[in-house]
Amino acid sequence: MEALTNLLGVINGVVWGPVMLVLLLGVGVYLQLGLKLMPIRKLGMGFKLMWAGREPKPKTGKLAEKEGDEGEISPFDALMTALSATIGTGNIAGVATAIALGGPGAVFWMWITALVGMATKFAEAVLAVRYRETDSTGFHVGGPMFYIKNGLGKKWLWLGGVFAFFGAVAAFGIGNTVQSNSVADAMDATFGVPHWITGVIIMVLAGAVILGGIKRIAKVAGKLVPIMGIAYVVAGLLVLIINAGQIGEAFGLIFYYAFNPMAAAGGFAGAAVMAAIRFGVARGIFSNEAGLGSAPIAHAAAKTKNPVRQGLIAMLGTFIDTIIVCTITALVILTSTVWIDGEAGASLTALSFDAALPGFGNQIVAVALAIFAFTTILGWSFYGEKCCQFLFGTRSIMIYRVLFVLAIPLGAIAQLGFIWLMADTFNAMMAIPNLIALALLSPVVFKLTKDYFDGKDVLPGEELDHDQ
Repeated sequence: MEALTNLLGVINGVVWGPVMLVLLLGVGVYLQLGLKLMPIRKLGMGFKLMWAGREPKPKTGKLAEKEGDEGEISPFDALMTALSATIGTGNIAGVATAIALGGPGAVFWMWITALVGMATKFAEAVLAVRYRETDSTGFHVGGPMFYIKNGLGKKWLWLGGVFAFFGAVAAFGIGNTVQSNSVADAMDATFGVPHWITGVIIMVLAGAVILGGIKRIAKVAGKLVPIMGIAYVVAGLLVLIINAGQIGEAFGLIFYYAFNPMAAAGGFAGAAVMAAIRFGVARGIFSNEAGLGSAPIAHAAAKTKNPVRQGLIAMLGTFIDTIIVCTITALVILTSTVWIDGEAGASLTALSFDAALPGFGNQIVAVALAIFAFTTILGWSFYGEKCCQFLFGTRSIMIYRVLFVLAIPLGAIAQLGFIWLMADTFNAMMAIPNLIALALLSPVVFKLTKDYFDGKDVLPGEELDHDQ
């Protein structure tokens, strides 16, 4: 195990090195500029489209989808499914880890990652709907592996296979074992529940949803995600009201240490500017997944015939996840003094909440973490199975679902450090083929977007039979 951990550590240092940071931010900046900052300018329109894209009430007016839209889930539920996978341990433990390792300045780089990531997420969803296929069961399938295959052509098929392999494996890390492990730790520390019991409970509950496929996952996500997100934000705002006097200082720390090294203080070991950038970007991507290529797999199943419309809805995922939820967590941490004591991970967030809300602050975090992680497991199970389906066909779906569910309790009792390292490494491995595809297919995104805002019809690509 030690040798494997060391090997993963070496690989992680390479894939999350300067080249990856430049690739992630570079592609995002290129797309944002190519779109003339449209994702930021049209944020309000995105929210209107999201609200209009709910079910089951019929939609009317300019924001409504046309009759005969194809797909399995509503545009709103597609976003909620994507958010179910992104709002997870990254918002609680990931933000805390970024601050613990990179200092307060890491939060600034998380914001930058989110702002450019909105363009990345928009482009991903546009291409996912544009190049999606219909499989042998009649369901729509899409994502990076399909827009690589259908957008770049057969000669790039190997790159789609590379993404699908890393995606299928990464789902067991970022979307499964990391989540169950974090919940088990929180439940043990807060309520004294043994790790294995937490793992079994999550396995049973998640299995009941996952084995029902995307429609059941979307139905649960469409109900749970808005409730849990709003509840967590309200709890965070309550803490910030209590710590109102420290909010200005917290913002000062974020902006100052984004460009200046921070010396060691108390239990905090100090951090260079490069550490702030590295951990800010890495944890930002871990949280909002912009550039990983995961979210477009969910958006490809949306009931829509307009790629740009779904892209405008998809980009909200990055904004909600990082600019809203992660910022709440960061400010809660920085308006307390706990982070200087050397704490890290979910325990840092829990202690920060408890400092303002003694006696039940840590319980709020434990419950939020459990629900966040549960929905993340649901979303990532769908991502992983679609990657597996791309590689091995429709018959492999149920096998993947069963293996995914069985891995949940194993993650709950495993070593946390190794799991985080594995998840972090495979995140980057997923991102590389996806970012290459986004850069090469960017002219398609720019043209479709221009046509949409010029009032021209923008339709998805031809229906393709995946299994033929």
